[in-house]
Amino acid sequence: MNKTEKQQLVDELSQKIKGASALYYTDFTGLNVKRMTDLRRRLRKAGVEYVVIKNTLALRAVNESGLVGTRLKGPTGVVVTRDPVAAAKLLSDFARENDQKPSVKGGMLEGVTIDEAQVKRLASMPSREQMLAELGAGLMSPMAAFAGALNGMMYMMIGALEALRTQKEGAAAGGGQ
Repeated sequence: MNKTEKQQLVDELSQKIKGASALYYTDFTGLNVKRMTDLRRRLRKAGVEYVVIKNTLALRAVNESGLVGTRLKGPTGVVVTRDPVAAAKLLSDFARENDQKPSVKGGMLEGVTIDEAQVKRLASMPSREQMLAELGAGLMSPMAAFAGALNGMMYMMIGALEALRTQKEGAAAGGGQ
């Protein structure tokens, strides 16, 4: 690979990184071609990019995108994503199914360096959709309680009016004799 091709790879990865909110460095040692293909397919399906590139070129792309990357050692695959939680969950689930491979070396989230433990914490978080659903349920709960209270008060008022009407009818019927 000549210098121009290397620079083109760096430029492409740098552009992907600029549009991403997170990137994770993985060590894919021990994954055969079939498993790597499966991993790439799952990531692609979730809108996540997986790039295998030389460590020096990956570091140059990270630095050119305006971030400060850490030195990488060993075979590295770079996960580039806009949804950090979904990508972390996907990596974690895949690793659980495949003898803890690929292992996560660390990464960057919103421009800040994170380690393997932080990526695992992200994987344990609920998904964006689940958090939005919980927020919606949390907002609806007080409104539902308020509506229930109003409904109960309305039934009490109807009951009181019904009792008053019965009392008046009873008084009118009893007063006429």
